[in-house]
Amino acid sequence: MRMLSALLAVLLVLHASPASSQSAIGRHGAVATVDRIASQAGIDAMRKGGNAIDAAVAAALTLGVVNSYNSGIGGGCFILIRSAKGELICIDGRETAPTAATRDMYVRAGAVIPGLSETGALASGTPGELAACELALKSWGKLSLKEHLLAAAQIAEQGFRIDGRYAAALRDQAAELARFPASRAAFLQPDGAPRAEDEMLRQPDLARTYRAIAENGVAWFYGGPFAQAAEKWMKANHGLLTAADLAGYHAVLREPISTAYRGCTVVSFPPPSSGGVHVLEILNMLETRDFSDPRLTAADRDQFIAEAMKLAFADRAYWLGDPDFAKVPRGLIRKDYARALAAKIDLTHASAVAGPGAPPDAAGDAFPKHTTHISTADADGNWVALTATINTQFGSKVVIPGTGVLMNNQMDDFSAQPGVANHFGLVGAEANAIAPGKRPLSSMSPAIVLKDNRPILAVGAAGGPTIISQTLLNIVAVVDFGMDAQTAIDQPKFHHQWRPDELKMEKKMDPAVMAALAKRGQVVREVKYLGAAQAVGLAPNGQGFLGAADPRVHGVALAW
Repeated sequence: MRMLSALLAVLLVLHASPASSQSAIGRHGAVATVDRIASQAGIDAMRKGGNAIDAAVAAALTLGVVNSYNSGIGGGCFILIRSAKGELICIDGRETAPTAATRDMYVRAGAVIPGLSETGALASGTPGELAACELALKSWGKLSLKEHLLAAAQIAEQGFRIDGRYAAALRDQAAELARFPASRAAFLQPDGAPRAEDEMLRQPDLARTYRAIAENGVAWFYGGPFAQAAEKWMKANHGLLTAADLAGYHAVLREPISTAYRGCTVVSFPPPSSGGVHVLEILNMLETRDFSDPRLTAADRDQFIAEAMKLAFADRAYWLGDPDFAKVPRGLIRKDYARALAAKIDLTHASAVAGPGAPPDAAGDAFPKHTTHISTADADGNWVALTATINTQFGSKVVIPGTGVLMNNQMDDFSAQPGVANHFGLVGAEANAIAPGKRPLSSMSPAIVLKDNRPILAVGAAGGPTIISQTLLNIVAVVDFGMDAQTAIDQPKFHHQWRPDELKMEKKMDPAVMAALAKRGQVVREVKYLGAAQAVGLAPNGQGFLGAADPRVHGVALAW
């Protein structure tokens, strides 16, 4: 009887219409972000004659104003594009370590000092978002970078009302922001108190920076006045980043990775994204089980997925790094390797995973040399999944004086020492050690799902390592269970990253399933929510697009 009730519940979900007010349906295009102003900027770009690539860039630059504690031109991004011509493009705008960076730069007396990689002058890598956006527009957009920058500059100049999420971030980080005069001036009250919800936040320095780049090109940022201002501040505060580092930065075109999954093709980002590799690795494991089998309970299914996550994250810790510096085995996404891993999974007991697996031909066949996500699509057939970040809230907490640009703390994504956890509890090995010019490993996992060679979903997420599990679970919900993009995002999520050995589950998960998993040996830890995902899928009636935003952060999708 319980099995019949569970099946009926699944059927009700599969046939539900989009459950959240965050969703939107339109025939011409859709944009999903965490903020209404940014989503509107994307729609405005399309209405001006731009395409989904323009919409994604417009939204990203606007998020650097209205959601600047998560992303901005002081950080980096990955852009995954499926063009109207059917091309699949990966643009790597990940930050790079400064030329003067050293392997043990955060080690003092033999021990890692975590704060050095999280806050202040040593925490920042060379920003890449602006370079990636310029490359995307030049080759695949319709409008100019100048147009998008000037539109975002106007918002920075006129200001916007601080929402509850921004106010909470300011409260959490006020003490750290107050350490740096330019950051204090940009985000706090004169007495150092955090600005409150509904207050207007104006960023005149950032507006001037956007306008200067619009008029002079990205060279103003990479090697010009911004780079010189950044070097001056870094030298005065014992940092390593130089104008030469910025001048030498370039976004990289990489080959997308993909796997077949239950009649669809899932395309994602290659290293230095660990997320793309492991979303595909886990999907390959899941494909060995038929989730439609009525003998498989919800607890069985979640146990299998959690154990697959654990195995993939153990591989992440050892094998993953910047492919220009480390050999990252292609075997990680091979079907035979996934079958071997899946065979280890016990549906009745949580397994102790001692370490990474041994992917085929690991020595030979290798990949070639706090965050936000944006999904967009247009009627011409362009689909974009763009994930951008400055890492943790307010990044390094450093605003470069006179520019309004908040710098990332992406250096914390390197392995400061093998086996030592970073801010998110992730451990790494030699493949992700610090080296000059190297890109740190990222969990960002922008993905596009194709069926019969036509896009049906662009998806990605924010939330550190939970990005991987969120992206995975959204794909499974759409492909395996036929949910629309919004219903998929609304589902309760869970996450296992191998270390620490715990299964994080959102509190709205079925208590019976949580209890069943705990009984099987999973160390269940209830959390309010895991990160935030944004997606664009097909409209339920097949006519146009469904933009889907995450209700966990009051995200907003718009369409036209």
